[in-house]
Amino acid sequence: MRQPRLLQKGAKYHVSSKINRSELVFENDEIKMLFLDVVKKAKKKYKFIVHNFVIMNNHVHFLIEPLNDESLSRIMQWILSVFSIYYNKIHKIKGHTWQSRFWSKIIDNIKQLFYTFRYISENPVKANMINDAKEYKYGGLYYIIKSIYDIVDKPEFDYEY
Repeated sequence: MRQPRLLQKGAKYHVSSKINRSELVFENDEIKMLFLDVVKKAKKKYKFIVHNFVIMNNHVHFLIEPLNDESLSRIMQWILSVFSIYYNKIHKIKGHTWQSRFWSKIIDNIKQLFYTFRYISENPVKANMINDAKEYKYGGLYYIIKSIYDIVDKPEFDYEY
């Protein structure tokens, strides 16, 4: 039996989800853009803040904060399932896109918030996909530096990256 998800009103969460069979679904830039379009649609449907994100070749990370009484589970379920529907339709396939339900962890303090922000930003550098996290077009840091606030929200404070 799976453990119930820990949820806390007003909390920020580090969320991650992996592609089924570790397939490199996001190796293609068009598929990454499709995923980002789904996130943009979710932001119109639900009220939440994206503090940071990154799309890797076989998984995604978010630093996300549901607002008001929005459900983290409902937000993420919508994003992951709608992406899966679009992805399967494009590739004319059936079946699961995601390995399992998404993983989440409540961010307890400011130190953990900064650590998680940096961890998410540095993911493509650690995977040798790019040399500088600021240049990765599929990560929130790039959007923040370019002042593009359609997916990530304007930071409340300077992360001094």
